[in-house]
Amino acid sequence: MSSVQAASAKLLVRPGILDIEPYVGGESKLANGQRVIKLSANESPLGPSPRAIEAYRDLAGSLHRYPDGGSVALRNAIARRWDIEADRIVCGTGSDELISLLCRAYAGPGDEVLQSRHGFLMYSLGALSVGAKPVFAPEHQLMTDVDALLAAVTPQTRIVFVANPNNPTGTLIPSSEIARLHRGLPDSVLLVVDAAYAEYVSRDDYEPGIELVRQASNVVMLRTFSKVFALGGLRIGWSYASPEVTDILNRIRGAFNVTLPTQAAAIAALEDEAFLDRSRAHNDRWLPWLTQQLTALDIDVPPSAGNFVLARFETAAAAESADHALKQQGIIVRRVGGYGLPESLRITVGLEDEMHALVAALTQWRHRA
Repeated sequence: MSSVQAASAKLLVRPGILDIEPYVGGESKLANGQRVIKLSANESPLGPSPRAIEAYRDLAGSLHRYPDGGSVALRNAIARRWDIEADRIVCGTGSDELISLLCRAYAGPGDEVLQSRHGFLMYSLGALSVGAKPVFAPEHQLMTDVDALLAAVTPQTRIVFVANPNNPTGTLIPSSEIARLHRGLPDSVLLVVDAAYAEYVSRDDYEPGIELVRQASNVVMLRTFSKVFALGGLRIGWSYASPEVTDILNRIRGAFNVTLPTQAAAIAALEDEAFLDRSRAHNDRWLPWLTQQLTALDIDVPPSAGNFVLARFETAAAAESADHALKQQGIIVRRVGGYGLPESLRITVGLEDEMHALVAALTQWRHRA
């Protein structure tokens, strides 16, 4: 054994780290180099606002400058957009960083972090990274079940994560159910409402979590610029929480965690209301169209409130076969076996020609099957 190997063998890894299966994002390329229709990562098909692109490019000559560590201008823009207090906002390197920071701040060995069965994988990964135990509550018809979550709370529960709308199922529960969940939790448990897809929701019974944060000190709302604002490549998310939780997050986040051009692009994206309306209108048109077309092919599609659908096949083998057939046509969707849904594929709403190509490929596959 070399001296390097001997030294490595003595290093102790924190509990939970070796239990983590590294997160694997949606595929982007195919081995044969053919043109790819990427419908695997819930990215906006229209891309980012031209104003955001311009703001990013304008800072190309300033890359030697450190960003504003407090993201003050961006927090003020967010505050104006949603009529909330800027000093209760924390910006992060995507929602992923904020999820990790919340786990780091409020959970550790011997603690439990609770989520629904098919909730976002980053919650359980964040729990494991700090040595906490991920706990999964059953869902009802692929929807977050408040009663099941409350039944799973123990004296060891420290955080409850709820994505609403949920990824990868696309399902949504009304805000009254989120409020009921909060009422049933001990004051010592932090409720984190992940509203990454909030901009796509137009239901009257939905509110992303702002009002609940204003009413309670143990609630955090998470949002992102990766979805409707189409800045996934820049990794920018934000939280809205009580002054106490905000203070904790600011103590442990990276000092310059959001880059200079990222902050500028996000501000410009917020200000381009016309482009935001275009992106939402595109989704409003093609999400129901895609759902209808897949249903006509005898593929089960739960109602989705995001920019994607969960296509459920008869068996895991059928889902694998359909995925293979799509890849042969250069179409990449997302396998979600890691979420406990091996019989399903998650499919992002794409451009018009991409949607027609997807349905044509699945129609051809169904006729051969």
